[in-house]
Amino acid sequence: MAQFTLPANAVVRKQGNQYAAPPDAGEVRTFQVYRYEPDEGENPRLDSYEVDLEECGSMILDVLIKIKNEIDPTLSFRRSCREGICGSCSMNINGRNTLACTCGVDQFKGDIRIYPLPHMPVVRDLVTDLSGFYRQYAAVEPWLKNGADEPERERLQQKEERARLDGLEDCILCACCSTSCPSYWWNPDKYLGPAALLQAWRWLADSRDQATGERLEYLADAFKLYRCHTIMNCTQTCPKGLNPARAIAEIKKMVALSKS
Repeated sequence: MAQFTLPANAVVRKQGNQYAAPPDAGEVRTFQVYRYEPDEGENPRLDSYEVDLEECGSMILDVLIKIKNEIDPTLSFRRSCREGICGSCSMNINGRNTLACTCGVDQFKGDIRIYPLPHMPVVRDLVTDLSGFYRQYAAVEPWLKNGADEPERERLQQKEERARLDGLEDCILCACCSTSCPSYWWNPDKYLGPAALLQAWRWLADSRDQATGERLEYLADAFKLYRCHTIMNCTQTCPKGLNPARAIAEIKKMVALSKS
């Protein structure tokens, strides 16, 4: 039987610090937030914050900003655009990977639990180390490869050719899909994951790219590509509504056809 050993200080301490709302607060909701401070050498904990929603914006990111600005300045998290474009504020909210800036408080009832992206090294609190994720993205060489001479004008495509790329360029590399995938959890050093494979398909599908054979040769690997077992978590959780599972299926089909 396989046995798994948790890393040191991996178990969450259920009871953390509690921050009560002011007595005159109106609509109060409780937010339980994952806290991990590596310098202290202690287990992670769940701190509980009571927030007056009448004095706060409607999104989870608004709540986190209010907590940091007015309640607990030690809380750490990433944020940038606030418009679902940059992917910085990806985290796990009530069990689902999503973007804090586009996730409304009114989507949930009762207490709301906020964790970092699952199965990723935690730097501090809600901030995860995405170095491995970005290395996998770089590994698929996500740029146009065309050995022809530089054209005087743009490289043209038919409308049908351009339509194949619709949606693929909308990926914001938030890592919600990859970190929701069990295959990625168990093989993060070998399996490229849904996000990287979606970007690989984006260039395989591009009629202007001339490195199809080279790209397929790199991807045709038992781990890089075929650790995908079509669980579909990636497609279900993508905050941009993309379909990484379909992109992976298209790559598998292309690999199979290239060998026939």
